[in-house]
Amino acid sequence: MLPTIRKATTGDISQIVDFQMNMALETERLELNRDILTAGVTNVLTGDRGASYYMAEIEGTLAGMLMITLEWSDWRNGWVWWIQSVYTRPEFRGKGLYKMLYSHIVNLAEKSEEVSGIRLYVDKTNTSAQKVYKTLGMNGDHYLVYEWMKG
Repeated sequence: MLPTIRKATTGDISQIVDFQMNMALETERLELNRDILTAGVTNVLTGDRGASYYMAEIEGTLAGMLMITLEWSDWRNGWVWWIQSVYTRPEFRGKGLYKMLYSHIVNLAEKSEEVSGIRLYVDKTNTSAQKVYKTLGMNGDHYLVYEWMKG
């Protein structure tokens, strides 16, 4: 059974929030504030925040998702799409679902004259995800990501 890959709608907000809560807990042992997260997801889906969610649906069940955010690259005079918030329900893992989501995003990027590339970041301890990304032809050779977060 192949998933349907589609852009998320406001009807997906509660499922996206659940996916995000699970992902943060699994990958970073982080308990997110549900109210703040719900507001953030709602802002993506109802406002112009430079982000979009893509959902993988199998026989009416939301099986996984990812989010794309935008970065302008003056070096390339084009957009770089950042893949974030990757999540697959445990019962659908190991079946190539992320590969299908990723292929969908690559296909969209290849069709756009404005998109120069795709990037993502991954927690250093999430070695299983790193293996998947390498298998799909991505590399982590160029950059380290540093951050400062309020709060």
